[in-house]
Amino acid sequence: MALNFDIPFERIITSPKRHRVRRLQIRLVRHWPSFGRLLRGGSLQDLGRLPRYLLLFLAGLAGIWAPILLYLSSTPPSYTSYMSLILPGSGASSSVNLADIGQASTHANSAFANNSVSPTETYKRLLAADRIVMEAARHLDLDRHAFGRPQVQLVDQTAFIHVNLSGPSPEAARDRTRALLAAFMAEIDRLRLDEQDTRQTGGLDAIHDYRASVSRTREDIAALRESSGLHSSEQYQRYLKEAEALEARVSTLRADHARTESTVRELEGRLGVDSRTAAHILKLNSDEIYVALLQATATATSDLATAQASYGPSHPIVQTAKSARSLAEERLQARAQDLIGADVPMEQSVDGGRGVLLSELVRKETEEKGLATELRALEAQLSTERARLANLAPHAARLEDLQRDFDVAEAVFASAIARTQSQRTDIYASYPLVQVLEDPTLPDAPSSPSKKLSIAAGIAGSFLLMVALVMGWVRNAVITILVRRGDDDTANAT
Repeated sequence: MALNFDIPFERIITSPKRHRVRRLQIRLVRHWPSFGRLLRGGSLQDLGRLPRYLLLFLAGLAGIWAPILLYLSSTPPSYTSYMSLILPGSGASSSVNLADIGQASTHANSAFANNSVSPTETYKRLLAADRIVMEAARHLDLDRHAFGRPQVQLVDQTAFIHVNLSGPSPEAARDRTRALLAAFMAEIDRLRLDEQDTRQTGGLDAIHDYRASVSRTREDIAALRESSGLHSSEQYQRYLKEAEALEARVSTLRADHARTESTVRELEGRLGVDSRTAAHILKLNSDEIYVALLQATATATSDLATAQASYGPSHPIVQTAKSARSLAEERLQARAQDLIGADVPMEQSVDGGRGVLLSELVRKETEEKGLATELRALEAQLSTERARLANLAPHAARLEDLQRDFDVAEAVFASAIARTQSQRTDIYASYPLVQVLEDPTLPDAPSSPSKKLSIAAGIAGSFLLMVALVMGWVRNAVITILVRRGDDDTANAT
């Protein structure tokens, strides 16, 4: 808002308030040249301004250096200890082969394999966590606020973590950093153990379930074995093979029996006697008395034939011959009855081919009876085996299913135990390995207050103050040059 100082004094109302306004207006008019000079500045050759600028410079120096000197003199020295941590980037894996069970393997990916989770950022937050700082402070018998807060820095594109912590003395700073490192490592170990305990608890629950499944399957197998008498599917397979072998043997025996029976029928047809009669003949001809009686009968028969050829039927010699032959036949039959208990055709001799055939007939008939007896026994046994196999077939199938379930349950149970045990070595899955790259240092100079930095700040402030005063000294000439240049540009444009 511009003030108009050309108002006539006659127009001013002579009230008290208007008189005060008039006096103020007169005072402003009287001091107007001083305000204009303040804004415009003076000439470069006007050394009368120098005392004012010097006074202003000294006041500015006092305002700059007084806080700096007060800070340097009153602030107690502070020492900073540094340490560096590194996270190895390689993963780890292990594999264990278990005999008759399988293979248990574990694999821990690299800590930097997942882009969504940064282990260095996680450890940075953990280093500055309150419980870590409070634990480190408690270890040194210090207050939480007196211990201080660590400064954690991450190096981009690396796995380095730089940590610094301040203290009132070099030893105190180093001890605080060491206490922080110990509390951090202890917390990492605690978190790893807690993770392992949590996983192991879940794994033990699964192991209990697997063990119960194995026990139930084993009980079912035991009950089935007790009720069926079948202990394994291999036993059923063995029974099946035995039945197949028995069936093959029965088939072979049937063929042998049919062949032997055909031989017996052929011999009986050729000899004209059955096998029983042939056996009797052979037995009788092996008796000397019977052979003698047979020869006597043959002689009596020959004498009768001679008498009948010479004499008539009623001739005494013929009658005597008949009586002699009848007596011989009676004795022969009586001897046969004594030996075999039956009448058989009389054969005087079985020497030669007929005797061999009779012997072969008896032998084949005996063999045929033996084969028939054996065949009946094997057929009965085969029928029994078939019935048993038919009864055991569903039990064998059920037992095989139960055995398979048991093997699977046992393998899962064993692998769960192996996996639980092998996971104990995988302690760096969620919290990767961290190593101390640089131990906490013992500072040899205080980090605060920084005399060099304070003096540099004071010098910079003094220099800027001097530049400001120089610009104030030459402002009139600069403004004049700028105004003239503007007027020239306006004239040229016109």
